[in-house]
This record gives sequence, structure tokens and C-alpha cells, in this order.
Amino acid sequence: MIKDALSRLLQQIYPQQDSDLLSDRVIDTFWPHGTHHTDTAKPADNSQWSQRDSVLISYGDSFLDGRHNPLDLLHDFLLTQLRDVINGVHILPFFPYTSDDGFSISDYEKVNSSLGSWADIQRIAGDFTLMSDLVLNHVSSQGKWFNEYRQGHEPYKGYFFEASPDDDLTATVRPRSTPLLQAIDTPNGTRHVWCTFSHDQIDLNFKNPEVLIEIIRIIRLHVNMGIRIIRLDAVAFIWKEPGTSSIHLPQTHAIVKLLRVLADYAEEAIILITETNVPKAENLSYFGSGEEAHMIYNFPLPPLILHGLQAGTAKYLNQWQMTMPPAPMGCSYFNFTASHDGIGMRPAEGLLPPDEIQQMVDTVISAGGRASMRALEDGSEAIYELNCTYFDAMRCTFDGPDDLHIARFLTSQTIVMSLEGIPAFYIHSLLATENDQQAVERRQMNRAINRHRWDYPTLRARLTNPDTNQAKVLSALSERLRLRARQPAFHPNATQFTLRLDERVFGIWRQSLDRAQSVFALHNVSNDPVSIPVSALNLIADETWVDILSGEKLKEEQTDVSLSAYQCRWITNLR
Repeated sequence: MIKDALSRLLQQIYPQQDSDLLSDRVIDTFWPHGTHHTDTAKPADNSQWSQRDSVLISYGDSFLDGRHNPLDLLHDFLLTQLRDVINGVHILPFFPYTSDDGFSISDYEKVNSSLGSWADIQRIAGDFTLMSDLVLNHVSSQGKWFNEYRQGHEPYKGYFFEASPDDDLTATVRPRSTPLLQAIDTPNGTRHVWCTFSHDQIDLNFKNPEVLIEIIRIIRLHVNMGIRIIRLDAVAFIWKEPGTSSIHLPQTHAIVKLLRVLADYAEEAIILITETNVPKAENLSYFGSGEEAHMIYNFPLPPLILHGLQAGTAKYLNQWQMTMPPAPMGCSYFNFTASHDGIGMRPAEGLLPPDEIQQMVDTVISAGGRASMRALEDGSEAIYELNCTYFDAMRCTFDGPDDLHIARFLTSQTIVMSLEGIPAFYIHSLLATENDQQAVERRQMNRAINRHRWDYPTLRARLTNPDTNQAKVLSALSERLRLRARQPAFHPNATQFTLRLDERVFGIWRQSLDRAQSVFALHNVSNDPVSIPVSALNLIADETWVDILSGEKLKEEQTDVSLSAYQCRWITNLR
């Protein structure tokens, strides 16, 4: 059965190849001697995750002390601060690299020695579900593969995608404004290699099946080292065709499906997540019909939640959420507000009015953030991303700063906990990290503002002082995550319905898979007190309803539910 499934997909990807022979090579690569696959594929159900699942996102060197491996310090932080709070960790690229803070990998088989070793990675994987980046679109221009290509050596001379400057490349979709092609001298003359992101990141040629085989071999190595969630970085761009957009092409989807087949037949519990920062319909396409990615990033969340809390209205967040379909069986959304890249604004296009977006830009800049722009075809510019820690982005509203900063920030993170899907938290959100202006000046890169490296002894001291922002935020979020983990209605695939309430409130109803528990999750995104009629919540009669965030029990004669500024309530019938 596995060979049949692989052969069908390989025939779509490589119609000129013998798909039966190629499927044998794929199987032998992913399951070399001594490893085995299951006889039947894992069922496409919702049993692979639960309300107890959440993920921390961190660089391998977010903590430094000058004495220990940074990965050892990360492991210590996880064990001492988050062991009963978060059960998954996404360590951003921890391999040797030459640029882009890890996303220009020079060797997929080694751990960056400045971080630690594979032994450190395996220790973390022994205590937490480990997520890692498979940067499969491109590799470093200074790594072995490209050096061998430059010299015309087999098999690497066919590993990189070449095009001609005479090709029609006008329709090519790119996230960067640097030249797409780079001229390279080789023993066979000048060749022009494709560079979607930068000239240090050379795109692989998946039209050559040897590249696919190589990537599958790397996945097997990573799985053997304990990685269980594989993030397919920039996967939308892996198949190129001059004259087309070279994004989301059918062969790309077929390759994702092929990797899903391998995950489904693996004895290990492997989950695929696609990183596709694109408009809604294109992003959702990576679920396929439930046979592509297990998870996709919910990219509109960061700008929509930020807008709601800056503007004091959930109008646009509500409008968007009402149009979102539930994830297919066996799939889940990956919900987050902050990442290492900042707050992407492309997903907000068409969801927020231009004047509201400009107000967001102005507000973030007033809080010490930066704005990164992209060039438009007419020569003008538009906002690409906001560079700011999410904590500092919540420092001001459209009306300016106030003394409700922490309450506003906690509401932003609670929304992520309440929604259908698996919540994820960037390390600098959990730690209420402020903008690192010195890093921006030192590195001359806007994104450095949100990539602070904590002195670990200093951080530990702050976490023991209850008056610091670090202690306040980590304690509050940890308490809510522990509480969330005990509510079946917060299962990633539990029923969700967006409530039509006061526009200052983002409200959703969640119901557990067995229908035993309901949670009415209410989030006041304004600094106004708001009252919601109990009748608007359709609470089932003759049941006891309790706000588990405050411990307050709703009285039978109660007609309204009140929310103070930025208050959140989880009203449930089951404790």
C-alpha cells in the first residue's frame, strides 16, 4: 500500500521517471536497514494531540551565561519554568549557517557547535516534543553542496535550479527585492542560479529526484535524533517554472503529500507543519483534503489581534474568524501572535482597511518598534512587517500609552489559548521582553529587535522577583496554560463558533468532542467595562456555570456578564 501511494505521487512529480523504481528508493532511504514502517497508514483522526499540547518557539541561543552550552540553558529553562506548562518546543534552526540567523544552512547533519551538540538536542527531545526546521527550499552558498556544484562535481552539479536571464520571470512571486538570478562561474561556463530569498540562499532543484531523495535522507536523520514535528520552511517556493508564479505549483503539493505518506507510515509520531505566509485560501490549500500538512500557521492572527487591542474593537477579528473553516479531520491550526520574523502584515491585506493598518504602523513606531517595507510594482512602498516584540507592541493603543499594558498583553495571549488549534508562544512573549534597540544598531537589521539574547543569571533573578514584568507575565500565562490543559473543550479540534456580541468583545464558544463540556471564551479587547447579556450566551439551564479564570460562579438570577478593561472569562459547565 505504501509503495502504491508513493508511486502515484512520484508519477505526478516525475512523469519521465520509473515511479516504481523511484518509490523503492524513497522507501529504502526513509527506512534503511534496521528501521521499519507500519503496515497501514495512521488513521486521519484527532487523537495525535489534545488540549494539553502547546509549543514554545525559541532560538537555540536565547539564553547565554558564558559558561554553558546555550542548548543546555534552554533545556534548564524548559525544565525549571515550563515542565508542567508547555510540552512542545520549536528550536529555530540549530545547524551551521552563514546568514539569515540560521535559515541559510551549510550542513543539515550537524548541530551548530556554538549552541551544543546532537546530545543536547536529544536530551531536550527526551523531555519535550521537539519541532525543527527543514529548510528545504535553499541552502547556503558557502556549504559543501554548492561548493561542489561550483566545481561541477556529481551529484551536486544537478542540485541547484538554473534559469536564463532571457526567461520570462515577470510573474515570479517573491518575498524579497534582490535580483532573482545570480551568475556563477562553473567548469561548464556561466550558469544563473535561482535565489528566492538572497544570494547566500541558493534554491534547490527538486526537478532532480536526487534532491528529493537527499531531503528524505535528512528527514530520517532528524527523526532518528528525536525530532517529531517537521516545519517545512518556505515550502511554497520549492518547485519553479519560468513563466509562472513559481509558488504553490501542483508538484509542490504533490511533494508535501509524499512527505505526509512517509509520516503516516512511520512508526514514530511525525507531524508536518507548512510555513506559508500567504493569503488565506493559498495557506489553507496546504491542508489539501486532509492528506497534506497536519498543521498550518494561522498567519492573520498576529496582526488582527494586535489591531483589535490597539483599536479597542474586535470587529475585524470577528469578521475574519467567522469565515474560517474548521481544520479537516487529522489536521490543526497552529496559532501564534509573535515569531522571530516580527509581525507580518501581508496577511492583514484585505482584512483591515488601509487607514487602520497605517494607524497600527504609527502606534508600533511610537512604542519603539520599526517598520519594514516592500516595493510595489509602481515604485511605491507598502508595509511588509512590523518589527517589535509583541509585548512592546501592546504598550500603546491608538490613543497612546496607558497603565493597562500588561492586562492588554495577557488578553492577546489568552485569545491564542482559546481558539481552535494548538497555541504557540515565542520565547520573548512568555518573558515580556522589551525591544532590543542595541541589537538593531549593532546588527543593522530591524528583525534583531525581537531576537534578544538573555543573560541567563539576570533572567533567573528577574523571574524570582514578583515585581518584574518577566515574573508577572510568565506566572500569569503559565497559570492559564495549566488551566487550559484541563479543559476538554479546548481540544485543538473541539467545536468552535464565533459569537455575535458587543464589538469590543471577541467571543467564541467551544464544545468538547464528547459534547460534555462547553466553554464560552470572552475577551474584552477594549479599556472600557462591557456587559454581555447572559441570554446572548445561550447557557444551558439547570447547569452550574463558572468563570474558571476568576473562580466566579454565575448566579441563576444573573442577567449580565461583566468584563472590566481587557478582562478575559472562560465560562464553563464543567470544572
